[in-house]
Amino acid sequence: MDMLMFQLQKQSPIPLYEQLYREIKKAIIDGTIDVDTKLPSKRKLADFLQISQTTVELAYSQLVAEGFIESRPRKGFYAQPVEELAYLDVPHDEPVIKETTSYRVDFNSGSIDTRSFPFATWRKLARDILDESNHELLLSGHSQGDDALRQEIARYLYQSRGVICDAEQIVIGSGTEQLLPLLIRLLDKKLVYGYENPGYALTHSIFSHHERQSVPIELDQDGINIGELEASNVDVAYVTPSHQFPSGSVLSATKRAQLLNWAAAKPERYIIEDDYDSEFRYTSRPIPALQSMDLSDRVIYISTFSKSLMPSLRLAYMVLPKRLLRAYQQTFLHYSSSVPRHDQQLVAEFMKEGHFARHLNRMRKLYQKKIKQLSSSLALFAPVVTVSGEQAGMHIVLTIQTPLSEEELVERAKNAGIRVTGLQSYDVHKRAGTHPKIVLGFGGLSEEEIHSGVLDLMSCWEIR
Repeated sequence: MDMLMFQLQKQSPIPLYEQLYREIKKAIIDGTIDVDTKLPSKRKLADFLQISQTTVELAYSQLVAEGFIESRPRKGFYAQPVEELAYLDVPHDEPVIKETTSYRVDFNSGSIDTRSFPFATWRKLARDILDESNHELLLSGHSQGDDALRQEIARYLYQSRGVICDAEQIVIGSGTEQLLPLLIRLLDKKLVYGYENPGYALTHSIFSHHERQSVPIELDQDGINIGELEASNVDVAYVTPSHQFPSGSVLSATKRAQLLNWAAAKPERYIIEDDYDSEFRYTSRPIPALQSMDLSDRVIYISTFSKSLMPSLRLAYMVLPKRLLRAYQQTFLHYSSSVPRHDQQLVAEFMKEGHFARHLNRMRKLYQKKIKQLSSSLALFAPVVTVSGEQAGMHIVLTIQTPLSEEELVERAKNAGIRVTGLQSYDVHKRAGTHPKIVLGFGGLSEEEIHSGVLDLMSCWEIR
């Protein structure tokens, strides 16, 4: 392993060596660092993280003492197996699970249709960009991302989502999980974050990992419960208004206005709008982004290319309100963009030449066919099975009238070689509803696989 990238908080009361020790220990426990992996030398890691060698030495010494790493003479430090360490303090609410099951039908909500990607076009653009005369690619570029890509994103957001912004307000990053910590560090440490429950698990884990107070806010049928939000001490609300994950609900027009009014009521309040799969809406025209309605400069807009292009691209972006832009540029003056420049230029050209718009149109039609197939296949099992969240996105939610629990339904499906997810798994309180609810993604399956997969799923659940 050449290097380890950790976000150490130099202003934290927790010593740097302890922060580093915790991060490496966690990475070994959850398997991010494999057994017998050689860790960077103390000098290299200290230089990379811009900390002292003494700090690294103290962290490594503690890890050696606890058996997480081993010091081999004249070779270095190596990660050790931890299965037999009975004293491991792995949190019970964050189990370390490595998925080893092989599924023949995968209703994973994060999958996309890889077979319809325009590889020939992508390959040609990549060759052109990597031409040997393109010396600019060898330089680090703008810290917020290449101007060409930010210009294209600004143009696209205005045309497709109604987002009003300048390229200067856009920050490019390698995923929401990389951009959110930057945003959190920009805002006051005392602010309290509110997140949708059930919701995207990564979000509140990021808040807790960066020692920010956060609270779950429950959902209604049409999105986040505004009354509960107003009664809470939340300062920053994290929402997915265009297609809530995982319930699939769409924030109503009334609630959008209420949410914006809530944010405008106090100067320290903000809304983080995650618009992660807004490109795909099937029952009507796309709903404009919440940011397009914002008259108080309180909405921080975040989205990615994970669903519209590919998850492996690791390219996301956020649009900062102008009131935060100067503070961001001063705070992260010496930062470099975490996305390789050739990837940025490739996406910029893909968008500039119209390929992105054409690709989205094709995929929208394709996913619409898939969700129609999914809905018609599930209709065979009504009224025992009902569907919600089908108006947008790449997953739906099933409500099933059965004596079986969500866990039993998921386990039966797993035994039949079918991957599904219970809605309860996204609830921080792990509460069971009146009827079990199951999240089904359809992006990575063909229409034939969807139909046969639904039949097999209902069969293993004994639903006829």
